[in-house]
Amino acid sequence: MFGLGGQELILILLIILLLFGAKKLPELAKGLGRGMKEFKKAQTEIEEEFNNAIEDTPAQKKETIKDKE
Repeated sequence: MFGLGGQELILILLIILLLFGAKKLPELAKGLGRGMKEFKKAQTEIEEEFNNAIEDTPAQKKETIKDKE
């Protein structure tokens, strides 16, 4: 995972624990989870809009061709 070994991950977790304290850690994890959820939701919405725009484009071109005739 990210090229980090077990010792490095433990060290990072200990540093985070020292910086934020044990009481704040669950709140931070909860906030991080919410942020990731919102990011994924926004990403999905953008992908859907993009796919809909791609699907709508050929139909619009056909309509404009029919209108010209």
